[in-house]
Amino acid sequence: MILQIRNMESGRCIAMVKYELTKLGLQYKSVKLGEVELKENISGEKLRLIEIALKNGGLELMDDKKNQLIAMVKTAIYQLIYLSDDIPKPNISEYISRKVNHDYTNLSHLFSGAQGITVEKYMIAQKIERVKELLVYGTLSLSDIAYKLQYSSVAHLSSQFKKITGLTLSSFRDHRNSIRYVS
Repeated sequence: MILQIRNMESGRCIAMVKYELTKLGLQYKSVKLGEVELKENISGEKLRLIEIALKNGGLELMDDKKNQLIAMVKTAIYQLIYLSDDIPKPNISEYISRKVNHDYTNLSHLFSGAQGITVEKYMIAQKIERVKELLVYGTLSLSDIAYKLQYSSVAHLSSQFKKITGLTLSSFRDHRNSIRYVS
C-alpha cells in the first residue's frame, strides 16, 4: 500500500514518519520524500492513527490525485535543488515530467491552478531559499553557489536574489552574520 504525504520535505520528516510507523507497529518497504510504501494494506482505523500522528508533525496524508501530483512536482524540485550536487543543467520540464511520469504541460497547468504560481516561479523561490541556506553556512563562494544551483553567472544569481528578497547577496550575508554573532 502506498501513501502520499504532503509537506514531507526533509530527512527529518522521513525519520519522523519512520518513527511514527514503527510506533504504530506498521512495517514499511520504503519511506522517501512525499511517499511511504507499506508492506501490507492497513485498516481504516490504522490509517486514521497514521493521519493523526502525521498531523502532529505538520504532515498530512493526501487522498486525491491532483494533490498527489502537485506534491510529486514539489518533491522533484526539492530533490534537484537540495539533493543533487553539481549536476549538468537539465531541461526542467523534461526532468519534472520524467520524475513525475506525466506530461509537463498538464502538470504545469495543474500546478499553477492549484498553487497560484507557475512551476518555474516556485522553483526560483526554492532556489533562492537554498541560496540563503548556503550563504548562512558560509562555506561556499558566490561563484560556487551560482554554479551549484545552475545559474549562468553570479550576476544572474544576484539579480534574481535581489528581485525575490529585496536584498543583495552581500547585504543578506552580512545581516545574517551580524545576527549569528550577537548574543
